Amino acid sequence: MRYISLVLLASFISITTFNGVAAESEPSAKGLEIAQERKARDRGWNNSEAKILMVLRNAQGQEATRKLNVKSMELTDDGDKALTVFQSPRDVKGTAFLSFSHVFDADEQWIFLPALKRVKRIASKNKSGPFVGSEFAFEDMTSFEVEKFSYTYVGDETIDGEACFVLEQVPQYDYSGYTLQKVWIDKSHYRVHKVEFYDKKGALLKVLELKDYELYKEKYWRPIRSEMTNLQTRKSTSLITESLVFDTDLSESDFDKNSLKRAR
Repeated sequence: MRYISLVLLASFISITTFNGVAAESEPSAKGLEIAQERKARDRGWNNSEAKILMVLRNAQGQEATRKLNVKSMELTDDGDKALTVFQSPRDVKGTAFLSFSHVFDADEQWIFLPALKRVKRIASKNKSGPFVGSEFAFEDMTSFEVEKFSYTYVGDETIDGEACFVLEQVPQYDYSGYTLQKVWIDKSHYRVHKVEFYDKKGALLKVLELKDYELYKEKYWRPIRSEMTNLQTRKSTSLITESLVFDTDLSESDFDKNSLKRAR
């Protein structure tokens, strides 16, 4: 993975180290180091396949559920690739979403809508829009890449008994729907527990909570529940992992936008 020149700057600014992160440094340098450590601890997982339950709730608390399969592949010199295929209910069955995350370039995303029988590319200016009617945006459905944000360490807090670093990260890519993201990362394993998303007016828009982490391959932590709540509309979406398997028989040909219509 390539790093911007701030990495070198951070190594000179750091004074002492605690948990692999500078304990006393400029807030931006320390924030960057924490983000780098978060990414470093999640490298090498190769690929995975998951079955996910999506639960949509409206402002009155009424629920609708969807089932989807997600295939993911890690690339060593770029962002990850992911293919999401909706299995039910009937009105969204066969909908397929393909995402190529990139470190420096704009992410690429396509969606196949069975009703239209065609593949549509998601334009960069539309990535702040909702992902298939959920409270997740298209830009939320990409891998975390350090270089996409600038960082500021703002302090420490405890969430559910976990001591956490608190960072503010500002998107550095075009057309983000957020001016700021506030992120809670635990000090023990560098897992994200909470993210606050602030809209273009600087108002708190959404809160993402990641819960019930499980350990895979003796190294990689994954949340079983990811709950996104829109505080402005009072709607919410939960993603619940029903099964997750690593090192499956996947190749880059499984993430071909030309075969998106046939994805299963």
